[in-house]
Amino acid sequence: MSSQSAVREAVAVAVAANLPVILWGAPGTGKTSSVLALGARLGLPVEVVVGSIREPSDFSGLPVLRDGGTWFAPPRWAERLAEAGHGLLFLDELTTAPPAVQAAMLRVVLERTVGDLTLPDEVRIVAAANPPDQAADGWDLSAPLANRLIHLHWQVEAADIAEGFATGFAVPEPAPAPGPEAVARARALVGAFLRVRPELVLAVPDGPERAGRGWPSPRSWEMAARAVAACERGPAARTSAACEGGMAARTSAACEGGMADGEVLAELVLGAVGEAAGFELISWLRDLDLPDPQTLLTDPHAPLPTRVDRLYAVLGAVVSHVLADGSPQAWEQAWTVVARVARTAPDVAAGAARSLARGRPAGAALPHTMLELAPILRSAGLLR
Repeated sequence: MSSQSAVREAVAVAVAANLPVILWGAPGTGKTSSVLALGARLGLPVEVVVGSIREPSDFSGLPVLRDGGTWFAPPRWAERLAEAGHGLLFLDELTTAPPAVQAAMLRVVLERTVGDLTLPDEVRIVAAANPPDQAADGWDLSAPLANRLIHLHWQVEAADIAEGFATGFAVPEPAPAPGPEAVARARALVGAFLRVRPELVLAVPDGPERAGRGWPSPRSWEMAARAVAACERGPAARTSAACEGGMAARTSAACEGGMADGEVLAELVLGAVGEAAGFELISWLRDLDLPDPQTLLTDPHAPLPTRVDRLYAVLGAVVSHVLADGSPQAWEQAWTVVARVARTAPDVAAGAARSLARGRPAGAALPHTMLELAPILRSAGLLR
């Protein structure tokens, strides 16, 4: 897969997962036409909003009197998206928007709020920008706005352009949205990684140029986790990496038939949290070798990992699986796994016990294994 193809697929995966992305590239390289083609392929109405010709009130709303109070009236483009109930908002030429306009965009990107109107959840956001030195009257992207977007580098490759001229430019296949269980499992994995690399939770860049791209924060790690989940059930891989059936393969390798290409995952993760932190997460995921949660629930003798970070990851995956399953049987079986971990790593087991206790399904009995967990449950604040 070429770099440009990977970025195109990354945009499609991000749109399916409702992750806001920004395409960085030189003028005239097809960013706008590609987004319009993707919207048409998905059957989404596309509203193009160009930053250079907008005022802050185009995003924060224009104050007007209504019913004896002040109403911040949204612009027509926002009303059209709200009436449609879904769509794609394309914020073009972001680096031509002055700081006041960028500040007004913050709630739009994060909360889907325009004035006193809240856009439907099914409205996706894609942005595009030229590097400030290539934009007309360019401005650096502000750090708060940059941290709300996944940054993708739009590259032009001669072979892709030549093939596009000859046969038409390809539009990626629509990607399915990740389900709640996949998102919960991915969040557990990213959380386990951050337990062993806590210094990466927040790393605010020290210069305007770096601050205007992807960097680590709790918000961008959340986007990275959703990207991992989206790739788990994304387009089929085009590489020959084999799926061994374990969780690590489903989460980090480019598995045929179930996992998006590894390049697509890398584009999204690095675009969310930056290269340094992103490469560490991808490398950590690739080295994981975790048993399947269902195997652990049904086989009380299935081997468990010994490393603490892997124990955090596997227990997080078990809890996510059980809460998504919702059955009393799975919930009761999970306490056996927690008890096994508690014998060697009580601190790891305490967090999982807290999450399980909060998610107890109706009709679930308290298993006898909870008796051996009494000290753990007390430390987790679940017993007095």
